[in-house]
Amino acid sequence: MRINTKNRTNEPEIMDDFALEGEILRDALDKIAKINRFLGGNQLTLQGVQQLLKGVSKSKTITIVDIGCGNGDMLRALADYGKKNNYKFNLIGIDANAFTVNHAETLSKAYENISYRCEDIFDAEFKSLPYDIVLCTLTLHHFKDEEILSLMKVLYQNASIGIVINDLHRSAIAYRLFQTLCSVFQLNDMSREDGLVSILRGFKKNELENYSKQLQLKKYTIQWKWAFRYQWIIQKAESPKA
Repeated sequence: MRINTKNRTNEPEIMDDFALEGEILRDALDKIAKINRFLGGNQLTLQGVQQLLKGVSKSKTITIVDIGCGNGDMLRALADYGKKNNYKFNLIGIDANAFTVNHAETLSKAYENISYRCEDIFDAEFKSLPYDIVLCTLTLHHFKDEEILSLMKVLYQNASIGIVINDLHRSAIAYRLFQTLCSVFQLNDMSREDGLVSILRGFKKNELENYSKQLQLKKYTIQWKWAFRYQWIIQKAESPKA
């Protein structure tokens, strides 16, 4: 069957249901984190953070928010990196699913500088939250174009240093490769179905460039990375360095 990747699909994912809970969801969250690590996804986001931190004083406490944080795997990786490199990180994970947040909290008990909030990023409470850096790993594709533009305006306004986006390249090759990974990692039905839909909800580079132009961004880079990801790093025009 030929895979049509010309336009982003609007087909929903099972995990878009914020009331979802149970062992199937827990297994899906942990498998997604495992695959992300295996394919270098965490490293891709970390590289973006490192780029934004260039010239920022290590004496400053840096607040980093991860939206759509899943089981908190990225935040734990950041906490380990910060400790190893003498950064003072205040790490906040945000997810709209209470079960997901509870699972992330359980896995992060050993990390004193990680906290979690259960809230919808389109609600007023999130829109008033300040931070230095905000991360969006495999989350942006869940939204429609108009929602992406609305969200990005909030992220850009509230971040003092910048934004790191790590999301999927919409590609027929990526779709076929993920089908193979489903067997390797023994993904459950929900993870398999959502993963394939996620790829079809992913992006082409020209779409990310178009968002950047509509948002009138001044300093940003968009790079293709393995495995079929786009790394979109946005720096505030005048980031605080001390």
